[in-house]
Amino acid sequence: MKKIKKPLTSSMEDYLEAIYELNLEKSFVRVKDIAKKLNVKMPTVTSMLKNLRDREYVNYEKYEFVELTKEGEKVGREMRRRHDVLLKFLTKILKIDYKTADDEACKMEHTLSPSTLQRVIDFMEFIQVCPRAGMEWLSHFEDFRKSGNNPGKCLERGSLDTPCQVIRDRVEILTKADN
Repeated sequence: MKKIKKPLTSSMEDYLEAIYELNLEKSFVRVKDIAKKLNVKMPTVTSMLKNLRDREYVNYEKYEFVELTKEGEKVGREMRRRHDVLLKFLTKILKIDYKTADDEACKMEHTLSPSTLQRVIDFMEFIQVCPRAGMEWLSHFEDFRKSGNNPGKCLERGSLDTPCQVIRDRVEILTKADN
């Protein structure tokens, strides 16, 4: 009978991602490299590596180098991909400063389902490819945010048939419904 693996915790995923990244930079990964990258103490890394080894995500023996198994590499690569997609979305689309976006992407990468992440990717591609979207659309979004989410600002840019007019009409209907 095949043993069912418990789901990975976000901390375990962070370790696998860190080891994956270190493997891209170095020919071998040591406990102290991981501790430095994750800003944790070496005994904490050793404890996690034993856990990951028991789950067959890393090959690790005390005083030896750390190596990802095929499954560990797969998880590490996926976590890096998720992080990169979310970081790009937060910095390029939402214009969030890099440090904040990096911290937020790290939190989000563990919780989004694959289908939701794919929708974020699709949305980013749509903005870059669709003639009605693109970078001009993003600058309009930034103006909208800076003007205090004022739909009137959108109306200055387009005709009454624009999506901004529809939004303004909905806002007015919602506002009247509240009164």
